[in-house]
Amino acid sequence: MTHSQPVPPDDSYLRAVAEATARAAAAAEPIRSPFDGADEALRAEVERRVAEHDAELVALSRELHADPEEAFAERRSAARAVELLRRHGHEVELGVGGLDTAFRATAGTAGPHVAVLAEYDALPGIGHGCGHNIICAAGLGGFLGATRALPTTGGRVSVVGTPAEEGGGGKEFLARAGVFDDVDAVVMLHPFSHDIAAHPFLGRRQVEITFHGIAAHAAAQPFMGRNALDAVVAAYQGISALRQHIPATDRVHGIITDGGQRPNVVPERAAALFYVRASEPGSLRDLARRIEAIARGAAELTGCGVEVTWDRAPAYLPIRHNDALAARWAGHQARRGRTVLPRGVVPDYLTGSTDLGNLSYRMPAIHPMIALDGDGLALHTAEFAAAAGAATGDRAVRDGAAGLALTTVDYLADPALRRAVHDEFAAAGGRLDVAGYFTG
Repeated sequence: MTHSQPVPPDDSYLRAVAEATARAAAAAEPIRSPFDGADEALRAEVERRVAEHDAELVALSRELHADPEEAFAERRSAARAVELLRRHGHEVELGVGGLDTAFRATAGTAGPHVAVLAEYDALPGIGHGCGHNIICAAGLGGFLGATRALPTTGGRVSVVGTPAEEGGGGKEFLARAGVFDDVDAVVMLHPFSHDIAAHPFLGRRQVEITFHGIAAHAAAQPFMGRNALDAVVAAYQGISALRQHIPATDRVHGIITDGGQRPNVVPERAAALFYVRASEPGSLRDLARRIEAIARGAAELTGCGVEVTWDRAPAYLPIRHNDALAARWAGHQARRGRTVLPRGVVPDYLTGSTDLGNLSYRMPAIHPMIALDGDGLALHTAEFAAAAGAATGDRAVRDGAAGLALTTVDYLADPALRRAVHDEFAAAGGRLDVAGYFTG
């Protein structure tokens, strides 16, 4: 038996990107908002209210980090969040929208309605390698802080616990169940390697391609077979060739999930799973059509049948950011000693996908990134998980909770800001039929 090690990738490109990003960040102009938001006295009171909860928010973040749970199974995580809210006198509905681990609490009775979102699912094997423990704790803190302002601002604030962002599409299920029907805007944050007001996230679809051939003895009568593995390989190669001819922002990556059972039997079944990502809804739809054509061509080429199954979990749309609201976030983070970068300083391709995108085509939304300290931190790694459970993660909880609370209060307190937020949303195309977009 022979054995060799993989060749380590050269990191010179990443180092060059990091150096260029550092130069661009140093030269970036601060993000400024032309709107007043809440007055200074109210902002100071909201910050004091959030600070009162710092210790228990950090404790919640640490508890979630130490006890990670995967999509749709976040029972202990949801229970911890619900218990904290109830401890502060809020009525909480657990199991909202038909999802056992989703929850919602609302304060206020009438007027503009902002939902602060909390995620708490973890990744298999890595735990909180995306920092959802921080998202949850900061979201609860943002809600608790914003409720302090309601006697002055009016309006309503909700906190919605949204399960299964990591591939499950919990927000889309909740939206289809009507959980966000009376919500005017949503706010949340996400940990990252940099502070960014509006970082792009790609839309994503999943496709399973299954080929059906005819089994035969691969030595005695191969001519009587139709090789499903050949069809999978042809489809894989066709999709690989497609990559040269799609926008630079878009991505396709996949694995062969079934390649047959034994070498001496022509495989009668073979299958592959691909993730398809794009920066615009229209290009995501077009890319899906092209991939399906490749799959059907591979079937024709090999004499096999084919099944193409899209989106067993809901598709994710790219995020449509609301710059008017994100600028308020940036200003509040400056109060915390953070410099929030505009879009384009950090390369757009350093990204992924999220079901927050689906909500952002239903109502104005923000999804700013909040930095954790650490050289070259990358999402979905053990190193990122370690940072999310350390002191740098604790600081993100405190700063993030204050930022979410203050941004929410600005929206409720400033009619001119609200008009700008919704005018921007309308100018970008307004509401989209998300549930029917890829089937219409």
